Amino acid sequence: MSKKKKISVGSWITLGHPSIAEIMCKAGFDWLAVDLEHSSITLKEAEELIRIINLCKVKPFVRLTSNNPDQIKRVLDSGAEGIIVPMVNNHQDAINAVEACYYPPLGKRSVGLARAQKYGVSLNEYIKWKKKNLTLIVQIEHINAVENLEEIFSTKKIDGYMIGPYDLSASMGIPGDFKNKKLKNIINKIVKKASKFKLKKGIHVVEPNKKIFNEKIKQGFDMIAYSLDIRMLDVACRNIISEIKN
Repeated sequence: MSKKKKISVGSWITLGHPSIAEIMCKAGFDWLAVDLEHSSITLKEAEELIRIINLCKVKPFVRLTSNNPDQIKRVLDSGAEGIIVPMVNNHQDAINAVEACYYPPLGKRSVGLARAQKYGVSLNEYIKWKKKNLTLIVQIEHINAVENLEEIFSTKKIDGYMIGPYDLSASMGIPGDFKNKKLKNIINKIVKKASKFKLKKGIHVVEPNKKIFNEKIKQGFDMIAYSLDIRMLDVACRNIISEIKN
């Protein structure tokens, strides 16, 4: 966490190799999200990535394929400390996510013994830890969600939101047009509506671009998903080849 502006900077992991996670951890990210939604990463591979991220003292998140209670249960049992739930469009979606993350009486999550509970040694400690430290982020990435922001953001145990600019723009009929005034107005509306709630304010900065990053900070975001592994690798490779060939 940056002390200067209290900005939390993370990124997405879509390549399932342990070295990718370790390299990104050592780079200094505050958190890293294993992306199950837009990758071929399996649950087994996800657990290995979570373990590496955790051992590197970085907060391991998982972005789910959907708002699926069984998947939430399994990645939390694997040691995920944060959950990012895609396509949360209304109050019931938000409630479903919360209930899947928490044991009764707060939720409906089944109790099992796995890595997160130290294979049965620390179940009680895990239950206490989770109540204070689990981070649940809902993704606002559809125009339908924008119509239900108040009820989504007011849901208890929701810790923050993450705007997904690609899907949000697609739901408006302008996929990937990030400079479109309509999209900018919608994003401003989300930020304004969220200001009355004590939530982490997140957005995905797709391209590894410092100027765009700074613009989002000025806009009020304090949780930035900065690019993703494949985009940073692609940009770095192209820049290196361009330098040595030109």
